[in-house]
Amino acid sequence: MSATTFRQRAAIRRRAAQLRQTVQLSVFSKAYLRSIAPFLVMALVLALGACSSFLDVQPREAIADDATIVDQQSSLTALNGVYSALGSGGYYGTSFQSVGYLGGGDIQWTGTQSQVQEFITHNVRADNSTISTVWSSIYTTINRANQVLASVPGVTDPLLTTALRNQYLGEAYFVRGLAYFDLGRTFGGVPLITQPTLTATDNQGVARASQADTYAQALRDLDAAEPLLPNPATLGANDRYRATRKAAWALKARLYLYQGNWALAEDYATRVISDQANYQLLAPFNAWFANNARGTRESIFEIFYNGTTEPNTHRSNWQPTANGGTRQWAPNAALVTLLTTAPNNTANGRSTLIANTGTTWYGNLYYRNPGSDPSYVLRLAEQYLIRAEARARQNKLADALADLNAVRTRAGLAASPAATQADILLAIEAERRLEFALEPHRWFDLARTGRATTVFADPLSSGAPLPAFRLLLPVPISQLQVDAALVQNPGY
Repeated sequence: MSATTFRQRAAIRRRAAQLRQTVQLSVFSKAYLRSIAPFLVMALVLALGACSSFLDVQPREAIADDATIVDQQSSLTALNGVYSALGSGGYYGTSFQSVGYLGGGDIQWTGTQSQVQEFITHNVRADNSTISTVWSSIYTTINRANQVLASVPGVTDPLLTTALRNQYLGEAYFVRGLAYFDLGRTFGGVPLITQPTLTATDNQGVARASQADTYAQALRDLDAAEPLLPNPATLGANDRYRATRKAAWALKARLYLYQGNWALAEDYATRVISDQANYQLLAPFNAWFANNARGTRESIFEIFYNGTTEPNTHRSNWQPTANGGTRQWAPNAALVTLLTTAPNNTANGRSTLIANTGTTWYGNLYYRNPGSDPSYVLRLAEQYLIRAEARARQNKLADALADLNAVRTRAGLAASPAATQADILLAIEAERRLEFALEPHRWFDLARTGRATTVFADPLSSGAPLPAFRLLLPVPISQLQVDAALVQNPGY
């Protein structure tokens, strides 16, 4: 994507943010919608009166009703709103990602908020504010995608060509599929909402689906997205910020791994890995993020931030005060040891993920000032490790080792000595721990395999293993209080 396009999108987002300060209709969680029902009509009237001239000039980013998406430009604006929600602070901007690495056992919390420490001790309560934010932010993203999917098919505008219409719909399906996948692996089954939420009573009383059905919904969305999305070359070599057909394949590979469908996980990972014209493992290891790199061939899908009006708040949370951050979370001693001692401390190894200022270690994946670092959602290294695990599960041990060692070689490490199926699977788990040390994989990896019950202890019983019910997080109490159709996960 050209710099001009980035500036255009940034301008759209800034103008849309100004309007959202006055009125927001499509971005509320169910709980928030119900709480503001008495004021919704009045806010709408006042906002439309105050902003009518603005609407004539630039459509809103967060589309509130069918009438607002009327042409190609407003369709694109609405789609930009979907991506903006995906990259928000409550979703891939900070909160959702923090669930993945705070619970993984390698990150320490240096602040004082007990609700953050709950993820590290694996004693998350239903009134935890982070999970409430995550739930609401993901459903905001889903609702924006629903708006696009409901309205764009009916737009008649010569500028909205069939190719563009298909692309916009494919991107919305992709993001909604990702959102339902993330909800499913975090909370288990959730309410499946596929139509826009416009009023306080929309979707009230929708019961939770099972986790299997939630994953099935994500897969249906990816199936729908796949034929509609363009190939990467259509968008340009460095544009990794919009969904493509290959991104849908990569996410399918991940989803099939979670479902235990080893053959399809291998198949879809192979489809991505085989596209060497667009995707390659980069050496040295930090080539995909260091020196202001973005949109490299290592990346399949990442989220763009401009650092000023739309900063990635990860930076301030990881960087120390000497660099203008708060270092509220940081690599713990175990992770520092893993990344700085043999055999992982080679010149090209992953110790580039962490840095030291005096005696203070900190994560250095997010380092740009202001915070314009991308959030990395899908990388090629994960596809190799997905395929390695899927092959190992099918007892294709030589092929599994080849994929594992491709990732290790890129990091300057020796080939793995693992030989048996059990040892290879543990080696892959260990490799994922290092490869994605500051990315939101570790907790979800251990939860999906059930290994978390042996790696972590029960926070309420000294010496006992982590109870299996804690592999899912509790449904936020704020949601349970406003919808009797929702039930809590067992154990909470």
